[in-house]
Amino acid sequence: MAVDRDGAHDGSDQLVEGNTGPNAPRRSAAEWASIGFPLLALATLAVVWGRTPPVAIEIIIVIPLAGAVLAAVHHAEVVAHRVGEPFGSLILAVAVTLIEVGLIVSLMVSGGDDTSSLARDTVFAAVMITSNGIFGLTLLIGALRQRVAVFNPEGTGAALSTVVTLTTVSLVLPAFTRSEPGPVFSASQLVFAALASLALYVVFVVVQNVRHVEYFLPPDDADPVAGEAEDRSGFAPHPSGRTALASLGLLLAALVGVVGLAKVESHPIESAVRSMGFPPAFVGVIIAVLVLAPETLAAARHALRDRVQIGVNLALGSAIASVGLTIPAIAFASIWLSGPLTLGLGGLQIALLALTAGVGVLTVMPGRATLMQASVHLWICAAFVLLAAKP
Repeated sequence: MAVDRDGAHDGSDQLVEGNTGPNAPRRSAAEWASIGFPLLALATLAVVWGRTPPVAIEIIIVIPLAGAVLAAVHHAEVVAHRVGEPFGSLILAVAVTLIEVGLIVSLMVSGGDDTSSLARDTVFAAVMITSNGIFGLTLLIGALRQRVAVFNPEGTGAALSTVVTLTTVSLVLPAFTRSEPGPVFSASQLVFAALASLALYVVFVVVQNVRHVEYFLPPDDADPVAGEAEDRSGFAPHPSGRTALASLGLLLAALVGVVGLAKVESHPIESAVRSMGFPPAFVGVIIAVLVLAPETLAAARHALRDRVQIGVNLALGSAIASVGLTIPAIAFASIWLSGPLTLGLGGLQIALLALTAGVGVLTVMPGRATLMQASVHLWICAAFVLLAAKP
């Protein structure tokens, strides 16, 4: 149940309660849309799955796809508010990442050797978009609203170091190992990278949600349990369990619809990429953009409510989940996948990662950022997209 900044209810608690009595408030168009678009996306997916729709239908598919993205953001916020922070910021990141893994594996199975680097391209794109694009956008909104975007450097620094370590172990080291020809891991190296990625992800979740919760809460939330922290978030008291469960179901439906329709659109995207003369790796960028759209919107909405820390948690937490969960899953799936699993980045990508790490450390250390730091991260993201299209 959300409220706007003056405390007025937005009616989201009635969205899924099923209150149809004579005294029940009438649902707004936005509330109906947040219910209808996930269902419409699933229905559209059921109709077009396994088929090659004409161009006109492919254009129309964008409507339920975009609507499902917006609905996913709404329902993720309802569930996140029910469970509280910092658990809440993990929900959307983990849900999207798990479905992202399914999308990558399904495309690799159907694409053969041409998709051997799809996991690498998609995961690296996710890291760059989250660590620079979503992170920078969150800081930009916070700086525009408060002149200085304030966040907790302890938790943000831990998240950034985890992102850099996971990406280096999983995507940089394969470019330098010599056990196998090409930028690929040997079997034992791949097992180690998968175990290390999963272990670091689990440790990060424990640190964020159990041992050092205070490091991942906004600096002005002195008491992470007290209701005063929720009042500043822009939300009313917790939604009921029934509301949260219904929103969880609609969230999963929306995410499945988003990723499924994105897969349906993947072949037209590949054709468009080839027609524009872009390299195949750019498909991974487009997939990452589609999959990360709900998290981008959610982070921006938190920043607009002066909850920069929650937006930062979403950005870097999504990067950690993308690497920490995708690499082990892809390593396990490689048992059945034919052909090599290309994970090693090229020199250009490694340079962009090093730039992201260096700039990120300088941004995180003070615990506050201005328009300057936000702009730097956003332009690094723009440089990545440009160089992915025209390396």
